[in-house]
Amino acid sequence: MMEQNAKIYVAGHRGMVGSAICRELRRQEYSNIVTRPHDALDLCRQDAVERFFATERPEYVFLAAAKVGGIGANSTAPADFMYINMMVEMNVIHAAWRNGCKKLEFLGSSCIYPRMAPQPMKEDCLLTSALEETNEAYALAKISGLKYCSYLNRQYRTDYISVMPTNLYGPNDNYHPEHSHVLPAFIRRFHEAKEAGAPSVTCWGDGSPLREFLYVDDLANLCVFLMNNYSGDETVNAGTGKELSIRELAETVASVVGYTGEILWDTTKPNGTPRKLLDVSKAEKLGWRYNTELEDGIRSAYQDFLTHSRRAER
Repeated sequence: MMEQNAKIYVAGHRGMVGSAICRELRRQEYSNIVTRPHDALDLCRQDAVERFFATERPEYVFLAAAKVGGIGANSTAPADFMYINMMVEMNVIHAAWRNGCKKLEFLGSSCIYPRMAPQPMKEDCLLTSALEETNEAYALAKISGLKYCSYLNRQYRTDYISVMPTNLYGPNDNYHPEHSHVLPAFIRRFHEAKEAGAPSVTCWGDGSPLREFLYVDDLANLCVFLMNNYSGDETVNAGTGKELSIRELAETVASVVGYTGEILWDTTKPNGTPRKLLDVSKAEKLGWRYNTELEDGIRSAYQDFLTHSRRAER
């Protein structure tokens, strides 16, 4: 269990996941939270990360810093996604170990699992077959991070754990027109179409892939819960256990935003993995369950989009 006055470092505190973890920690009255913006600490620089850990000596670390993006971003910049994520993970995890961190939690992604993994995907299906090609570089980086945690546990008896979230959304999301994930991309596109009075919106693929979505504040609650209640080499899936098609998601977002035009589909664009549903029985057996239903979460996310215009303009 984390002591209330323990020094806790949240890497990536300005991102959607990191900021949610900070909110959850404060909600649970943890006050000794250490953060650094990118311009003060470049996590790709090993020397800088080593100096930070040697000076601050955090007892607990939430590693939520990452370069993330949707199918388009992953497909066009795979080298960037692999390099940046590998450097960040290895530098932070290694420095935490060298400086006696009591416990570290690594945040990954459900894309680590094989493209055609049995559904719903259990934690033990990792590395059983080929990955989805469109985000292979990002997945390989995340697999390396969780494996490094496991190897440190094995070799040095550390207590480093990992959690693999499904598709996330919520406050402080990235709404960039080219680099965002599907749900925030839909929020922006349908909002702009409504404002412009556009008769239709065209979406990628045919709308058939099935996806699961978790509200980011629910993930943050699980992250703190696992830090206090779980130890083990195997990762823990984070999701709802519910799925819907991308077509249904588009219709739901359009309804929440208030867009009444036609939704078209460009089948020349890739669909991505056909289905990605996590088996969340492990988290449930530990005593955790999500709280936010999808439509309620989308309403909250849309309000955040409207309130934080600078975030929306990225």
